[in-house]
Amino acid sequence: MDGLVFAGLLAPPVIGAAAGLAGGARPRETAWINAVTLPISLVTAAWAANAIAGGRAPFVSGDTWRLDALSALFALLVSGVCTLAIWAGPGFTAAEAAAQAQARTFRIYANLFTATMLLAVTTSNLGVMWVAIEATTISSALLIPLHRTASSLEASWKYLLIGSVGIALAFTGTVLAFVDYSSAGGAAEAALHWPSLLAAAPTLHPEVARLAFVFLLVGFGTKAGLAPMHTWLPDAHAEAPAPLSAMMSGVLLAVALYAIARWKAVIDLAAGTPFTDTLLLIVAVITIAVGSLSLLAQRDYKRLLAFSSIEHMGLACFGLALGPAGMFAALLHLTVHAAGKSAAFLLSGRVLARFRTHEIDGASGLLAAMPITGGLFAAGAVALAGLPPFGLFLSEVLLVRAGWLAGHEIVTGGVLVLLLVAFASIAWQLHRLLFGTPAAGVSIGERLGWSMVLVAVPLAGLAWAGVSLPARAQVLIERAVAVLR
Repeated sequence: MDGLVFAGLLAPPVIGAAAGLAGGARPRETAWINAVTLPISLVTAAWAANAIAGGRAPFVSGDTWRLDALSALFALLVSGVCTLAIWAGPGFTAAEAAAQAQARTFRIYANLFTATMLLAVTTSNLGVMWVAIEATTISSALLIPLHRTASSLEASWKYLLIGSVGIALAFTGTVLAFVDYSSAGGAAEAALHWPSLLAAAPTLHPEVARLAFVFLLVGFGTKAGLAPMHTWLPDAHAEAPAPLSAMMSGVLLAVALYAIARWKAVIDLAAGTPFTDTLLLIVAVITIAVGSLSLLAQRDYKRLLAFSSIEHMGLACFGLALGPAGMFAALLHLTVHAAGKSAAFLLSGRVLARFRTHEIDGASGLLAAMPITGGLFAAGAVALAGLPPFGLFLSEVLLVRAGWLAGHEIVTGGVLVLLLVAFASIAWQLHRLLFGTPAAGVSIGERLGWSMVLVAVPLAGLAWAGVSLPARAQVLIERAVAVLR
């Protein structure tokens, strides 16, 4: 039974990639196969998450696969965002299908990207997790220049190089933990098995554990867009096609933080929480500052969303350093951010298709030209700015409360100031984008299509979470925190 759950999660994106390889000159058929297969992963993840929230033991298959509450939460986020992105991807219409090479490339690598992220959060082997996160770099880097331009190729190479350096540093930290576990008398074959390493963590050498965590934080933090290792992110997310940007900002960054959180649980038992908490607080404040202070200077609306992602990853990192209350807030923040940011990036793709520019000034008058898209984009931006009634307001309030209760009043006060800066910056940029007169030659008006209905779903979920957090979601996040504690 447990093995079927992992098959239901991982097989659909693999089948989707295989359909892309075999599809050849049939991009529309391939797109519809993807539209049918990937929701199987989402349904499986939702069923497993609901079962675990209801008290079921983790799903386990051999020594390689494990789906506990934390894994189930992230599998649900990955499958949900990626299903949305696959449905919004190219190949469904006759015009998109005419660009056969682009549609086929997207279907192949978007599905492989989804599979590698699901693999990263469902394996109980930390070595396999490292391999999977490295594979996310390759599969997504090949999609960034889907529309070949000099800037997209540059962004792809920059992401590939910086991401590979970061993952190499994470590999160093993984090896240090492996060697330390083995030298303490642990069986080598179980050295990177999550439950075994967690059980043996108190016997590890504190000095080695601290050194390993530094490498792990810098390495996986590079993939998560934490400052100062964030420099690849604005370029990559701005140049990538909108569905890929939604996947990268919505869940790839969260998957990298998932790896940091997993390792933090081990290092805390080996070396104590003060060390990891202090490092995370320092990195978090720097990241929030970089993200927030960069928002006002942006002229590109996709880069604006990218720097917003940096700010929000800093907030989640901040929560991981604040004990159980902070961890709950951090996991809730990653959940609602995945919904809001994926919707915003998908909407940015519609804006680009109409205005043919990334520039905020060039796309001014969005509400006049595209009232439905403009209204939804405004809702997404308001949510990302942390205003009620959206879920990000709730998670940010909980983060500030956790920081205050943890005794970090000065740091929390600084974070609150930076949140106000981010809000003011997004409000100003949104005003520039929404109002004004559209440029000459831009068509006016739009019809309500299925793609806009799809994007409205996560925004509606955000509003629901801000007004009344579903009980099952709250229990699942509480159980995920228990896994880390």
